[in-house]
Amino acid sequence: MLLAAARELVAEPGPEVALDEVARRAGVGNAILYRHFPTRADLLVAVYADEVAELSRPCAAGVSPADALFSWLDAFVVHVATKRPLALAATEGPTGRRSALFDQWHASIRATASDLLRRAQDAGAVRPGVTVTDLLALAGGAALTGTDVAHARRLTALLRSGLEAGD
Repeated sequence: MLLAAARELVAEPGPEVALDEVARRAGVGNAILYRHFPTRADLLVAVYADEVAELSRPCAAGVSPADALFSWLDAFVVHVATKRPLALAATEGPTGRRSALFDQWHASIRATASDLLRRAQDAGAVRPGVTVTDLLALAGGAALTGTDVAHARRLTALLRSGLEAGD
């Protein structure tokens, strides 16, 4: 309930949302909010971690390996393009904590990307020489062009045509 309200509000005005507003939207008092999330950083870390966990979940069953990979790639590019302020706000603070969080989140994303890429390559849908490092670098580049979701998706479509195995 708190996390859902926080996710909605962080998506609207951004990570600077008033914590009182999060409590109000969740239908709880400030004391409950602060009991679960003593600081804004704690709340933002939880929101971002939840979003990364969602990105790391497997795609629905019955989807081809290529569609699973490129659907995930689209979601990843949109996530990076639109969630940069949240990621930066969630990792403010001591450098050690920031590094540990980024390492944890990056490892989760990398594992998901690696599994999806391997499946698509095993199915013959993606060029065999593409590595997960290549995939994430290309996706990151597409995402870092700005916050325009339509543009990010256009670049993801171009990536797909370049990564798909030829006949």
